[in-house]
Amino acid sequence: MQLGVYSFGDISTDPATGRLGSPGQQLKETLERIRLADELGLDWFGIGEHHRPEYSISSPATVLAAAASVTQNIRLSSAVTVLSTEDPVRVFQQFSTIDLLSGGRVEIAAGRGSFIESFPLFGANLADYDALYEEKLQLLLELNSAERVTWEGRFRPALNDALILPRPHGEKLDIWIATGGNPESSMRAGYLGLPINYAIIGGYPEQFAPLAKLYREAGAAAGHVASDLRVAVSGPGFLAKTSQEAKDTFYPYWRTSMTAIASERGFTAPSRLGFDSQTARRGAIFAGSPNEVADKMIALHGHLAYDRHALQMDWAGLPHARVMTSIELLATEVLPQVRAELS
Repeated sequence: MQLGVYSFGDISTDPATGRLGSPGQQLKETLERIRLADELGLDWFGIGEHHRPEYSISSPATVLAAAASVTQNIRLSSAVTVLSTEDPVRVFQQFSTIDLLSGGRVEIAAGRGSFIESFPLFGANLADYDALYEEKLQLLLELNSAERVTWEGRFRPALNDALILPRPHGEKLDIWIATGGNPESSMRAGYLGLPINYAIIGGYPEQFAPLAKLYREAGAAAGHVASDLRVAVSGPGFLAKTSQEAKDTFYPYWRTSMTAIASERGFTAPSRLGFDSQTARRGAIFAGSPNEVADKMIALHGHLAYDRHALQMDWAGLPHARVMTSIELLATEVLPQVRAELS
């Protein structure tokens, strides 16, 4: 199983003044984290897209291009590309360019996104939420399959034998479907034969087993081979030498972020009791000692038989040194345990 890290470029907040830190500094630290993950042998690093003041990354492709220039082996991906409000032609060109720069190490995770700020920002109508994604995904897949494309849809100008360049390093880009757990998304990804990433930020990850089963059944029914039907899980996580240190360090930052989301969306802000239940063996937060986190991943693999697990460690701008230590522990202590057990 592959292990990795992902980030939205969370900007830290000064506890004394309440002011946000520097986006530029956060971007520099993000590149340092990607470089460390590559040097230590982690498999994957994902960069998310948000258009909000508490995040420094609105253009994943730009950061991934910079990351390609300072890494050698690690796979680089969006996490996610909000495809509904992007031009698929431009997305394909950007990621093909990064794929060439990196020697074929790039993925696209195509999703709807967890926030909706990009819709008014780029002139998209929320009433077209599902139709936009469906159409743009189909176009992206057509661009990936042929150098010349003739296509017509509702939301962008038609293409008539358009030459789409550059082409990626290999035959095609690796395109994933990213979802929060929608059954229709699982069936779509399976039918198309695309790998799927489940973002699990709460509850019990083992409850995603029926969705993974649905995904694989849809893929098999569509005639796809099992090796093409890959499953990844992404969600919160943080490591320290001891379980208590990891949880005590991660909790206040996690709570800051989740409280802000709760206020916007009208649900109750999380408590320490709720956090502790989520960091327990069956919970969705993989915060703890290396042994504890490895055991949780191995146990979850028994339910999902999944191929990759990625952790978001830098919630609400958790200090850079702490994140670097967490990445090191994931690579040097968790990864060997997981691979030894699952091999």
